[in-house]
Amino acid sequence: MGEILTAVARAFEMLVRLDPELVEIVLLSLRVSLTAVAIAAAIGLPLGAALAVLRFPGRRVLIVLVNALMGLPPVVVGLAVYLALSRSGPLGVLGLLFTPTAMIVAQCILVTPILVALTRQVVEDLWLEYEEQLRSFGVTPRRAIPTLLRDGRRSLVPALLAGLGRAIAEVGAVMIVGGNIDHVTRVMTTAIALETSKGDLALALGLGIVLLLLNVVLNATAELLKEWADRDSARAGEAA
Repeated sequence: MGEILTAVARAFEMLVRLDPELVEIVLLSLRVSLTAVAIAAAIGLPLGAALAVLRFPGRRVLIVLVNALMGLPPVVVGLAVYLALSRSGPLGVLGLLFTPTAMIVAQCILVTPILVALTRQVVEDLWLEYEEQLRSFGVTPRRAIPTLLRDGRRSLVPALLAGLGRAIAEVGAVMIVGGNIDHVTRVMTTAIALETSKGDLALALGLGIVLLLLNVVLNATAELLKEWADRDSARAGEAA
């Protein structure tokens, strides 16, 4: 018990004095995850909106597939990216394995289906509400996509935050493709796993506290934005 209390005390000390190693790991985690979510958003938001408003053969099958991909096992994604980027793989010539870029690719693959599915739900509701009005102005479903994404931006922010939370908490895929190399690819989740196995509980606890705080902030922000969007919708309904 005494060792645990000592480790907790050291963890808080590291947080207070902004231990350089801890800060480096946290900043790398944020850089990798934010980049992955930005790329996933650029891909997932338009795709999700297209699934919501366009009608084409196989649309239902594609929706089911996207929903299924939301539960992709991270280790399977990590293995697939590893095989693609390894020396004998099709992209091995790029030399990206065991780099932050490989970790970004893995996280992007995991986050994109989440953003596609959540965006489809948001935009589908908006399309049902505005379809008649937009068609009266001669706006086709394809041309309506940017407008719907812009009008639904507040409702889409929680989806982006959910994607960020998914990315930053990932351990299996990034461990496989990143290798957990000190000062190169060591992020919060992989560092916690390594330091715990080594018995260095202070750094593991410090990183765990930061990870928990980030999770709380992301969820609180998403909830506040959701309430804000609901209030705006209610006011718009009353005004109408």
